[in-house]
Amino acid sequence: KSDAKHEKSDCWKVYSLVTDHYQPNPNRLRDWISVPKSNGYESLHTTVVVPGGRWVEVQIRTERMNEVAEKGLAAHWKYKGGSDQTDTEQWLNRVREMLENPEPDAGDIIDDFKLSIYNKEIFVFTPKGDLKKFPAGATVLDFAFDVHSQVGMTCMGAKINGRSVPIRHKLSNGDKVEIITSKGQRPKQDWLQYVVTSKAKSKIKQALQETKLAEAEEGREMLKRRFRNWKLEFEDVNINKLLRHYRLKTATDLYHLVAIEKIDLLEIKDILQEKDKAPVPGKSTEIGAHDVDKLMSSGLKQDDYLIIDKSLDKLDYRLGKCCNPIYGDEIFGFVTVSTGITIHRVNCPNAAQLISRHGYRVVKAQWAVTGADIYLPATIRVTGLDDIGILSKISDVISKDLRVNMRSVSIDSTEGMFEGTITLFVKDTRHLDVLIKNLARLKGVLSVSRMEL
Repeated sequence: KSDAKHEKSDCWKVYSLVTDHYQPNPNRLRDWISVPKSNGYESLHTTVVVPGGRWVEVQIRTERMNEVAEKGLAAHWKYKGGSDQTDTEQWLNRVREMLENPEPDAGDIIDDFKLSIYNKEIFVFTPKGDLKKFPAGATVLDFAFDVHSQVGMTCMGAKINGRSVPIRHKLSNGDKVEIITSKGQRPKQDWLQYVVTSKAKSKIKQALQETKLAEAEEGREMLKRRFRNWKLEFEDVNINKLLRHYRLKTATDLYHLVAIEKIDLLEIKDILQEKDKAPVPGKSTEIGAHDVDKLMSSGLKQDDYLIIDKSLDKLDYRLGKCCNPIYGDEIFGFVTVSTGITIHRVNCPNAAQLISRHGYRVVKAQWAVTGADIYLPATIRVTGLDDIGILSKISDVISKDLRVNMRSVSIDSTEGMFEGTITLFVKDTRHLDVLIKNLARLKGVLSVSRMEL
């Protein structure tokens, strides 16, 4: 038994006595006294050799530490009373963070508890040398949100041990982490795949919801203006018709998809002006989202395909703005009432809805044989460190090395970071993949990806 003031030094004294008599394995020393586990566990673990050459694990802890190990953090109350509840409060704060999410999922909360309690932990350092503790698998983004919510929201990457890394980079024991932020950065849906801590998940979900509501308000105003232009009433009857068509739960979902151009406004006009006509006999409209690939590969003859080649200007068609298909993408055509045929990618965000609701208006399509000179626009998103000459290097890779024409460039540079979108003309998906890989190899470039408009 040891009093609170001397218990740590007493544990180390016992450790010294043990290792004076038995040879320890230094690689097996675990010090959870200096830095306790997130669930409050404190102990010194080591492994020593006893006579006969057998290895034995030794755990050294005080009576108080042992009770916490056996009974959990609740045992702290017996010793700390109301005077010092820092560890308990930290634990309860973690619980609160898990529950802060406006739409909590019980399964997620349980997973977070398991992660906090059972997983191995890693220890990393701030630029000032402060030690921080995270569950194994934590990333740069987890670290950023642990520093401050706003740091997490604007995180663009980090310098780990002096080397630039992206937000999804996993931390390792002993890393020195310096977060890089940009005022132009905003949380994105895929960030949820890059974090493991409950605090980061909660804050990202909250930010995404706030962004969705703001965008939904913009989409609502856009739709109201279009309704006025079309001489249609902006009323519940029409909105509910659209919700049924797109199989959406709320008007907010509809307005949000309009704002981010996942729903074509001209298609909305077609839907509202359509007189609920019956489908063409023999053609089923009940096609599920999982049947998209099946529809594309069904046994129709070659003549049943709409062939897309360089003579496209002779067809009454347009490329879907929701997915911007290029040569090499799997595609299909959708016959609209007033604008001819719209070409979509099979994995377009709107594909499942179009096929399930209006399967009889879908036509199979494919690109002409490889080699047709079809150069179509594709947009990529590039982020990185705003070093001297970085934009010139990007331009050289695009224009000189790969001889790709650029249609538009938009670059925003703040606080040592840049983020930009580049629209360029590419021959096919392989051409675009080569371009993305070459750009990603540039020093200072953190991420390159094709944008889904």
